[in-house]
Amino acid sequence: MDVRAGATIAGDSAIRSTMSGSTVPILHETVDSSKLNKKVVLPYQLRLKDFESAMQDVYDFFYDVNGLLLNRGLHRLDDMLRPAAMSGMISDMLTASMAKHARSLVENHHFNGHPDLIVQGHYPNNSVKAGTDGVEIKSTRKKGGAVDTHGARDQWMCVFVYDVDNETEPATARAPMRFKEVYLGQVTKSDFRKNARGDLGTRTATLDRDGIQKLRANWVYLL
Repeated sequence: MDVRAGATIAGDSAIRSTMSGSTVPILHETVDSSKLNKKVVLPYQLRLKDFESAMQDVYDFFYDVNGLLLNRGLHRLDDMLRPAAMSGMISDMLTASMAKHARSLVENHHFNGHPDLIVQGHYPNNSVKAGTDGVEIKSTRKKGGAVDTHGARDQWMCVFVYDVDNETEPATARAPMRFKEVYLGQVTKSDFRKNARGDLGTRTATLDRDGIQKLRANWVYLL
């Protein structure tokens, strides 16, 4: 088995799965703290360890869940979820975990409110439909962090880029999901380009070339 750097093989006391009569180790991804950018500009009293802890929380979740699934002869969660569903779930998990670890940010309690993380006590009941003080959390498989949004806004945007192994065979040898890039940038409406309406009439916006460069310049984590 080709074990990727950053992932560890579970020991005898860890979760293992039995497939076709053989015992298969479960790989457990870990954050490489040496890849965190100590010169990054962080707003709202955020700390690098907040990002590290949030990513590790996601790794731990996938390790636990995939161990249980494989133990029952089922597919890994990474293989069952569609890309859009996977990104949405990871974004929600990161938002909840960042809120748990951050000093001054909490989850926005407004359903589909913006941004995902807001300053504690700044809005009534920590709920706002469209606020300005906080951080929007996005996740994507797209290298470089280009991600569609529901509209151009002045905001702090954080994009987690992750990688999923859906190709290695046998499937039990597949590497765990891992984060490869994290960016955090303060962007404005002028940094976005509007995308053409889709078949369902949904209007989206994406950072343009200058906006993407602004986002990438303030990187948090790069493998």
